[in-house]
Amino acid sequence: MTDTEKTKDQKHDDLENARKRIDRFRLSLGRHIVDKQELIDLLIIGAIAQEPVLLVGPPGTAKSDLVLKLVEGLGVGEQDYFEYMLTRFTEPSEILGPLDLSLMKEGRYSRRTEGKMPRAKVVFLDEIFKSSSAILNVLLTILNERKFYQDGKPEPVPLKLLFAAANEIPEQAELAALRDRFCLKAESRSVRQDHFEELLDSGLRNESNRQRKLTPWKEGICSLADLELAHQGLMDRFAEETADQDGNTRNDRVLFFPGPVLAEFRRVIETLSREHKLFISDRKLVKLYKLLRARAWLMRGGVVAVEDLLLLRYLGETLPELRLLAEKVPQYLRVGQSAR
Repeated sequence: MTDTEKTKDQKHDDLENARKRIDRFRLSLGRHIVDKQELIDLLIIGAIAQEPVLLVGPPGTAKSDLVLKLVEGLGVGEQDYFEYMLTRFTEPSEILGPLDLSLMKEGRYSRRTEGKMPRAKVVFLDEIFKSSSAILNVLLTILNERKFYQDGKPEPVPLKLLFAAANEIPEQAELAALRDRFCLKAESRSVRQDHFEELLDSGLRNESNRQRKLTPWKEGICSLADLELAHQGLMDRFAEETADQDGNTRNDRVLFFPGPVLAEFRRVIETLSREHKLFISDRKLVKLYKLLRARAWLMRGGVVAVEDLLLLRYLGETLPELRLLAEKVPQYLRVGQSAR
């Protein structure tokens, strides 16, 4: 049965089954990495919304481990996955593929992209802010438009999920556009102080698994296809508009974002902008809505609640801003830190 032949109830059931699988997967993955459930949830929410997520923190705080275990757990094949650690010496060919010399003889400027970022559905870029200006321009185009230019002509890229990591968030003006593309940024902290024994046990277990080539987090609970289905369901819902008996429009915002919660959303956004000079572009506001709906759908199946607004903690453009928002947003919402 094709997707167009399915009834509305069948599509709803497919989405609900996918939601349950994704929810089980996020909790299962959390058992394999010490005290990182909050970041796992964030990565999966970003994946459902197909919005990039940035993890920031010093080396050895499980940034790469989180992403790699998530990708392996989803069963993403090598043909759909690309990862790279950037340095200021990284050449565009390392990310995008080498120039096709045979086509250059014909006066065409094209790259051989097999196995490189333009062919991947899932991408992980470590130390993303160390990218050169040439790589930066291509990254922005791929993130904004899902396009890659070959010989001056745009080609669509299959990119669905992009995760990035950095030891710090630089404040240079030329990187402002790239920082803005990451609506969600989160700090990955050391867990040693609060989970000393658990960290030792988990670390040794992971070392043993690595040596024996075991991957217990690959339980087959859910797949990339489940996340793609969830995203498509969200996009279809956003496109739906109906009218009630009084002629009032019933769209996603009316049905899934209750008035009091929307008022809180607006109040906190305005407070962050006024009191803390946090810049929130119009584009980012729309992306925020999408992410809030993705979180509400994942956690409860639909309607946005005040606790979902805790995602506003991850709007900071710098590490000090992220730490400030981690403290202030729960206070403004009058929601405990444990509500995640």
